[in-house]
Amino acid sequence: MRPADTLRFARDAALGTPLRTALSVLAMSIGVAAVVVLTALGDGARRYVVGQFSSLGANLVIVLPGRSGTGGFNPANAITTTPRDLTIDDAAAVRRAPAVKRVGPLAVGTSEIAFGGRLREVIVAGTNHDYFAIRGLEIAQGTALPDEDWNRGSPVVVLGAKVREELFGATPAIGQLVRVGDRRLRVVGVMKSTGQGLGMNTDEVVIVPAALAQAMFNTNTLFRILIEAKSREAIPEAKVQALEIVKQRHRGEEDVTVITQDAVLATFDRLLGALTMAVAGIAAISLAVAGILVMNVMLVAVTQRTGEIGLLKALGASARSIRLAFLVEAAMLSAVGAVLGYLLGQGGAFALRQAFPVFPAYPPDWAVIAGLSTALATGLLFGVMPARRAARLDPVQALMKH
Repeated sequence: MRPADTLRFARDAALGTPLRTALSVLAMSIGVAAVVVLTALGDGARRYVVGQFSSLGANLVIVLPGRSGTGGFNPANAITTTPRDLTIDDAAAVRRAPAVKRVGPLAVGTSEIAFGGRLREVIVAGTNHDYFAIRGLEIAQGTALPDEDWNRGSPVVVLGAKVREELFGATPAIGQLVRVGDRRLRVVGVMKSTGQGLGMNTDEVVIVPAALAQAMFNTNTLFRILIEAKSREAIPEAKVQALEIVKQRHRGEEDVTVITQDAVLATFDRLLGALTMAVAGIAAISLAVAGILVMNVMLVAVTQRTGEIGLLKALGASARSIRLAFLVEAAMLSAVGAVLGYLLGQGGAFALRQAFPVFPAYPPDWAVIAGLSTALATGLLFGVMPARRAARLDPVQALMKH
């Protein structure tokens, strides 16, 4: 049989049973679409988390009160009671480390903010002037916190964009006095809108000096200390120096946990990467099911076309030609299903991105290639047995059955 005849034979066989062909193509397309959508979800989650951690700042080292166990950083231990408070003076001491560029002490609590009869609850972040540079927070109006002695605590506040909008509307906010808790504070700045970030939405946060926040919440303990290393290469050195300084100040007791942004990113990257591979494997099971369906369709086709196969063999068609014709049919079904599934999967990923704009649900290239190639390979693999059965038919018996 010529290649054109082989293709025509495979096409006619597929079109001759439209319902079974459509079901085979649908099964294969669902399998490929599942791989594309699920890997888009998994990889989207990985990129979202990595992006959120990256947005916290560059070259970041974080000092947390409380010590994690030997198993490494445990989020459940991030906020614990400690034998000794993590203080503003600890943060000031860390600033003197050679590998450290900036330090931002951070105290966090909730309170109410009021102005002109409007009242709402907000997260209050107590910190310093350098915190804005460490986190990459931009000021839309006014200025950031004053660059002053960290223990002073001037009665000033920087508002998040949403807080400013809800309290002031069209009224200028800079220079106005607002009440935060039981304190009257002057608005010196408004942050540029950034939206939801990891841990908190900065649009709904108000930022005050760290000492003032501690006085408001009646505590001496910091929530954490954010450190910006002088360079990416200096991150390990900054971690060691910060830990040593705090340990010395706490009478030799290692009662804090120092983590690096890179270490956290690498951990999440590995975990979510493995999750993506796992869901891809689960989705690939549906491709095996689709392959079995293709095999069943091909076996039925062999039974129904026994006479035609016998006639072809009687006219001199070789067993190899018959086998190839059925394999081409299996490949056609798988290829159409794979392409349709790819389009459906991309459509599903697009719908996810429209529904959740902050979620980068793009299927990774390796998953698309693996899904398409697995679909084709599965179709061919499960098409081998029907093709061999067709090729083994005796032409005389086949014509007699016909």
